[in-house]
Formats: sequence, C-alpha cells, structure tokens
Amino acid sequence: MRRRFTISQALTVAVVSLIAIFCLTPMLMVLMTSFATERAITVNGYTLWPAEWSGEAYRRMFNSVSKVPKAYWVTIRSTLAGTLAAVVMSYCAGYTLSCPQCKFRNGLALYFYITMIFSAGLVPWYMVNRALGLTDNIWALIVPSLMFSPFNMYLVRNFLRGVPDSLRESGLIDGAGEARIAFTIYLPLATPVLATITLFYAISYWNNYFNAVMLVNKADYYPLQMLLFNIQSELSMISNMMTGVSLTPPKESFKMATSIITIGPIILVYPFLQRYFIKGMVVGAVKG
Repeated sequence: MRRRFTISQALTVAVVSLIAIFCLTPMLMVLMTSFATERAITVNGYTLWPAEWSGEAYRRMFNSVSKVPKAYWVTIRSTLAGTLAAVVMSYCAGYTLSCPQCKFRNGLALYFYITMIFSAGLVPWYMVNRALGLTDNIWALIVPSLMFSPFNMYLVRNFLRGVPDSLRESGLIDGAGEARIAFTIYLPLATPVLATITLFYAISYWNNYFNAVMLVNKADYYPLQMLLFNIQSELSMISNMMTGVSLTPPKESFKMATSIITIGPIILVYPFLQRYFIKGMVVGAVKG
C-alpha cells in the first residue's frame, strides 16, 4: 500500500526545502563570484551567474611559485596534531572529574571554571611562549592553543556522568585499572561527545591565525589563513596603485576564492560527524 503525504508533511518538506535554498544560495554565490572577472564584479556586483568568467584568482593561489600548497600542509599538520592532543586531554580531564573516586573533583572543576572567566592577559602568554621556544616553528601553531577548552571538558564530564557506575564497578571487579576502564569501556561509549568536541577543536585550529601573527615570522610556517591574508593585502595595495588602469588584479574574486578553499575541508568533514554532533551536544549539555 502506497503511503500518501499529508498536508502537514508537504508543508514541512516545502518549508525545509525553502530554508535549505536560502542557506545554499550565499555559498553558491561565493563560489560563482570566485570565477568572475574583476570587471564583471565591479559592473554587475555579486551574481549567481557571472557575465565574464575567469580563473585568475585560483591561478594566483596555485601557480608554480605559490606558497599556498605549503601553507595548506602546515595548516593540516597543526590541525590534526592539535585536535588529537586536545581531544585526548579533554577526555582524560572529563573522565577524571566524572569519577566519584576523585577526591578533589569539585575543586578541580571550580579551577577550570575560573579559567573560563579570567585571563592572565596577552603579555604573560607571549612571554611564556617565548621562554618555551615556541617561535618560528610548527609547535608555535599547536602548543599555545593546546590547553583544552573548559567548555569542551565539561561536555565530556557531563556526558560520562550519564554512563551507569555499574560499568566501572564491573571493570574494577574484573581487575581492570582506571586507565583501562577509561579507554576500553568508557571511550567507545563517548563517541558522540568526542565527535562533537573534535569538530570544535578542528575548526578552532583550522581558522587560527592569531598564533602565526604573534609567534611566527618565517613564511615557511605560515598557516593558510595567514598567507592568504598577506596575499589579499598585497592585491589590495596593487589594486589601489592601478586605479584607472583597465587591467586590475582579481581582488574581489580572490576574496571569494579564499573563502572557498579555506572552508572546503571543514564542509567535507562535517557530514561524517553530524550524526554524533547533535547527540553529543544535547546529552553533554543536559546531563550532570
């Protein structure tokens, strides 16, 4: 028997489809504008179908002497290493604070909470990084941001508090230590919340350019965002110097192209984590 759509279901599909179109239209416009010529953008503005097509923006980013591929590799390395280390640290701290056997867990939780409200400031942060040798190397992009976010740690703690204590007790009875219980019993159950904080950390590392501004002077260690910002600044300067000249560099299309190549990897990763993302956020935020 064929199932018929009710009026309410049809309206729901129509509304959701309309919202999806509204969400996708700006992204599609950015993509199309990245392939437009500077003259077409100046005359017609941002359109879904450029009057004149050009791949000059992408050619400038990926030509034979471009440093963009190397900056991509630097960003990928720092993102993977930083995200993995931060997730492990957040999970270990969250598991510890969720254990009833941890004598000082309330004091530690308060300590982490204070760091969410107060900050030592930029000058001590910079001096500590300099003293540790975190300048002009790949570690300058990883270690300064490695201290886990207390918010993510609280998500993990609240999620693990919802796991029955009988699992830990059964592990202890079988002779397992806390480390084995944490990584063989609790870790598989924490997949939703770990996927959630992994996405948070990955986005933070991928978009982080502040560490490069403060700690990196060598172009070989520029992350993608820092390098593209420098290229965009140079194009803006050249464009201002060539005012009135018919041939102008692709300043506006370059901005759109940088948006496409920087958000592309995150968009590709998100669908694989989406099914865990909502569950981890809801359970981790409510329980506890």
